[in-house]
Amino acid sequence: MANAEPVAADRADAAGGVGTFAPCVVIPVYDHEHAIAKVVESIRLQGLPILLVDDGSGEACARELQLLEALPGVSLLRHPVNRGKGAAVCTGLFAAHAQGFTHAVQIDADGQHTLSDVRRFVEEARVYPRSVICGRPVFDASIPRSRFYGRYLTHAMVWLETLSFAIVDSMCGFRVYPLNLTIALLRAGGVGSRMDFDTEILVRLHWRNVPMRWLATRVSYPLDGVSHFRMFFDNARMTGLHIRLTAGMLLRLPLLIGRRLGLTDTRAQLETEVRDGTT
Repeated sequence: MANAEPVAADRADAAGGVGTFAPCVVIPVYDHEHAIAKVVESIRLQGLPILLVDDGSGEACARELQLLEALPGVSLLRHPVNRGKGAAVCTGLFAAHAQGFTHAVQIDADGQHTLSDVRRFVEEARVYPRSVICGRPVFDASIPRSRFYGRYLTHAMVWLETLSFAIVDSMCGFRVYPLNLTIALLRAGGVGSRMDFDTEILVRLHWRNVPMRWLATRVSYPLDGVSHFRMFFDNARMTGLHIRLTAGMLLRLPLLIGRRLGLTDTRAQLETEVRDGTT
């Protein structure tokens, strides 16, 4: 896909650059004791601070996380009971913001994401500090066919809820958040706390006209063979999510149509850029 024309106001070199850029990595963990050490090792080799969020894991994973916490540059936050992926990510984002980080990489604990791409995502965020840097997944043969095709239903719903094709893939959990903009949204409330989180936060950031940029990244399913997706409950949750977001779209319809027609302020107009391959 062709690259979109960059929005100059989002570049760090626009208007004389920006201040401190301080990224970290937030990893929600729930019973991924077989994969998390490799994930942490790869990120530490890239020189990035790590915030692990234990979302009520069992004893085996809790012990593994306690060992990892002793490593330089690794912090551990704990939920006493499982609260969901979205809640774990939010705990990490709020902690990162409180500790003075400006950006946070979200990545899964099961090793499905291409860990060597973390630095590439961070450098994109350094150049475009107001943007959410989002992964556009390139799947290998390991993805179940049902999940591969099922993603397109979510894509179609998101395009309806935003009146836009700007969100290329709302379900990939590999992304970099600008913390000031993201924390402002989270403080307003309303973002789902479980598997609905990844999709909902991007739609709501889009409604707020936060720029997004897209980088292709390879995804495999998964390193440790653990999936927490519950077919009935999570599909029901996603159905409720799309009902809620469609209602939200209708409330914002004049604003979204005005944006599409160029009738709103375009200085912070949403940008989407898809890059194929790696740089």
